[in-house]
Amino acid sequence: MADPDFTGLSCPAPLRDHPQVVLGHGGGGALTHELVTHVFRRAFSDPLLDSLGDAAVLDVAAQLPPGGQLAVSTDSHVVRPLFFPGGSIGDLAVNGTVNDLAMSGARPLVLTAGFILEEGLPVGDLVRVAEAMAAAARAAGVRIVAGDTKVVERGRGDGVYVTTAGIGVVPPGVAIDPAGIRPGDVVLASGTLGDHGMAIMSVREGLAFESTIISDSVPLHGLVAAMLAACPTIRMLRDPTRGGAAAALNEIATLAGVGIEIDERSIPVRPPVAAACEILGLDPLLVANEGKLLAIVPAEGAAAVLAAMRRLAQGRDAVAIGRVVAAHPRLVVMRTAIGATRVVPMPIGEQLPRIC
Repeated sequence: MADPDFTGLSCPAPLRDHPQVVLGHGGGGALTHELVTHVFRRAFSDPLLDSLGDAAVLDVAAQLPPGGQLAVSTDSHVVRPLFFPGGSIGDLAVNGTVNDLAMSGARPLVLTAGFILEEGLPVGDLVRVAEAMAAAARAAGVRIVAGDTKVVERGRGDGVYVTTAGIGVVPPGVAIDPAGIRPGDVVLASGTLGDHGMAIMSVREGLAFESTIISDSVPLHGLVAAMLAACPTIRMLRDPTRGGAAAALNEIATLAGVGIEIDERSIPVRPPVAAACEILGLDPLLVANEGKLLAIVPAEGAAAVLAAMRRLAQGRDAVAIGRVVAAHPRLVVMRTAIGATRVVPMPIGEQLPRIC
């Protein structure tokens, strides 16, 4: 990406005289105005944002069908490094909140974004982050309508932290609720696991493979809409981010009071990801994903949902990986490739810090 063009920026204190973030950029004066105008407003360009009010006023009623509901979510992003194969903290911030809304069956409408900037951050890097966010928002069909910026002293941050919040609309009749999960339901994964976490770790650890490991960060609300069209009675959806599939499945088992059994041979993992996990001593089930989902669907609807998922790029590698059982409630058990079984525990801590 080309360096940002600072020509033509107005005085006083134009950005071209401050190629790095300084404390004054968070002070609310001329420097703040320059940063907001020439970085964020230029990237996000929305009538609600451009008004620079203290709040964005939305006509939600026009978007909400009779019987529909609003979904609201918020998420913070502290990934290191800021830029990695397949993405950056910018698109990750958009896709993370879009996907959190999608897991409730919602169609995302608008996002807000808060930025914590560290003194000394190159303004060019901030421009790249903002442009990545804008591109991800356009791809997801959402608007960024409000935001905030703060600056902390050098050494008190790590470049950029981004907090996003989102509002979406849940169509009438959609009820994603663990209370509906029953023994016999099927566990689906939308694709290969561990891609995002290993993309981050391969950069940090300097690991090189024949094929570059690419983050899977993508928006999933279109995939969810197709799944719900195929089977409106989907029981549960989860995006397995921090803690990976192991954490997500344990959360579901605990919430629903059921057991879950998965088959190791059915779990999709790309060979470079499996190799990286082996080198680092990690279990792919514990590694974060940013563009995958797990679904619990009634057995009679599983084939239709899988077919719908595989018709879209985000679900072309979708597969059934297990089922819900009445035995061992609140536990996740995996049948291994050699026919043995082992408990898949809830992760105790964070194996891979700062990956989302």
